[in-house]
Amino acid sequence: MHFIGTTFFFIFIAMAIIKGSWLWFAASVVTPYAWAWVGHFFIEKNKPATFQYPLWSLASDFKLYFEIIAGKEKFGNK
Repeated sequence: MHFIGTTFFFIFIAMAIIKGSWLWFAASVVTPYAWAWVGHFFIEKNKPATFQYPLWSLASDFKLYFEIIAGKEKFGNK
């Protein structure tokens, strides 16, 4: 869920730059959190670290994303 949300972040940021629209920028912030929170609340049934450590949580999300891209971390639960 985090990976999907972060992918949307990069797509929506690109669209915000290309289109010059604040709506795309807003979507780039809201959408990744929505995906991550759905994963935390409904799948993992835990509380995301975002509420207590927002910057640490964001940095960790990007770190995990690029580790998956680089093949250092497995995608999914397998």
